[in-house]
Amino acid sequence: MLSETVYPILRLVLWGAFFVLLVFLLLRLAFNYADPNPFGAVGRFGFKIRKSTERWVYPAARFLAGFRVDVRLAPLLVIFVSLVLTYFTSQIISNAFFVIDGLSDSVSAGNVNATVGFVLYGLLSLLIILIVVRVVSQWFVSSSNSFFAFARKVTDPIMIPVQKRIPTVGMFDVSAMIVLIVILILQAIVMNVFVR
Repeated sequence: MLSETVYPILRLVLWGAFFVLLVFLLLRLAFNYADPNPFGAVGRFGFKIRKSTERWVYPAARFLAGFRVDVRLAPLLVIFVSLVLTYFTSQIISNAFFVIDGLSDSVSAGNVNATVGFVLYGLLSLLIILIVVRVVSQWFVSSSNSFFAFARKVTDPIMIPVQKRIPTVGMFDVSAMIVLIVILILQAIVMNVFVR
């Protein structure tokens, strides 16, 4: 089964990459406040750390500057976003292997109900991914030809009616969270009705 052989390796690689990024960002945070002599060995090392992490920290610093928060704290925001994305990616990969393993077992056993259940579960999982991509895309400017625009177009029939009924809380749109909870409940129902 893929979920028992391949997934642990992928999870290890994914979380290993997160921890490497975490170390770099914590070092950058320390150098942001220490401000060592730029001509010394520590200062040159700090400059290399800043340079290597700039592509991730700069958008977070701009975001924090918009709220008049100290931009030196931007590495903490990047760590939080990276942690959430790493966890979410790990769950997507686990879910994909669960569906692949379930489909292959149900097809080889000739179990039509379980096959239909795993197909529905997989489609709902794909919908979850597209909704999360839609939420993430709200932070970026994207053209109409991008994957972000495709995710918005596919999820509009579900999201727009919910957004009209549920007001935003401050600057946060909670409608996506409610839709995701409903989809997770539907997944549980599909598993109970078709598979178990």
